[in-house]
Amino acid sequence: MTTIDAHTGSYSGIADLTVALDNGVLGVTFNRPDSLNSLTASMLNTFAATLERAATDPRVRVVRIGGAGRGFCSGAGISEEDHANPGAAGTPADVLDAANRAVRAIVNLPQPAVAVVQGAAAGVGASLALACDVVLVSEKAFFMLAFTKIGLMPDGGASALIAAAVGRIRAMRMALLAERISAADAYGWGLVSAVYPVDEFDAGVEKVIATLVSGPAIALRNTKDAINAATLTELESALEREKRGQLALLESHDFREGAKAFQQRRPANFTDC
Repeated sequence: MTTIDAHTGSYSGIADLTVALDNGVLGVTFNRPDSLNSLTASMLNTFAATLERAATDPRVRVVRIGGAGRGFCSGAGISEEDHANPGAAGTPADVLDAANRAVRAIVNLPQPAVAVVQGAAAGVGASLALACDVVLVSEKAFFMLAFTKIGLMPDGGASALIAAAVGRIRAMRMALLAERISAADAYGWGLVSAVYPVDEFDAGVEKVIATLVSGPAIALRNTKDAINAATLTELESALEREKRGQLALLESHDFREGAKAFQQRRPANFTDC
């Protein structure tokens, strides 16, 4: 879990999640680049605990959420490594609970949360990015709800977060077809705040964060609260509905087949009806 040094007041993460506070900006970075920052229950709970702590920390004016390496986050881990270490990864129910806690922590955070997406944001990784208040992406970034490819349904509040941003039909397209949505399309749909060329990405991110850090904290907080209250009325019920549905699907033949097919790099043969 995230800890606070009693003498310095500094934040400390874990190996898979780095945390640092610098000049009002709390940087939280998913740090499993070899798996495109796939998530475990431990990572998600540490992430949530960090934001819950930041919510009452007057030193934090903005939270910057990113991923190490070439991706933002590929979602919950279903790799052979994750399956070989279930204690570290957490049970499916553990991961769902931790993901829901993480999404709630982002949305309930008084300070602006900025997602910095340089590559893939898939599965619950997309949910975490889109729960943020400002979503800044590189032209190489993409979003994907890949759940149906392995016999599952979107979770992490995606059914509410994405529909609130782009409407029912586009949300259905993303969720049912599991298509890869490019940065340009995501911007055109209203899914993200801005898209930058690769060589301008870092400077663009820093400019936005500097604007927020120097902005009026109370006005920003009240603005965030008002917009979320108007647009995310279904988020809490979506989180609970998705959890119930996902836990049932995780027991299905189609999921077992989908996960096996994913690991074996072959098309899945779904048979449940």
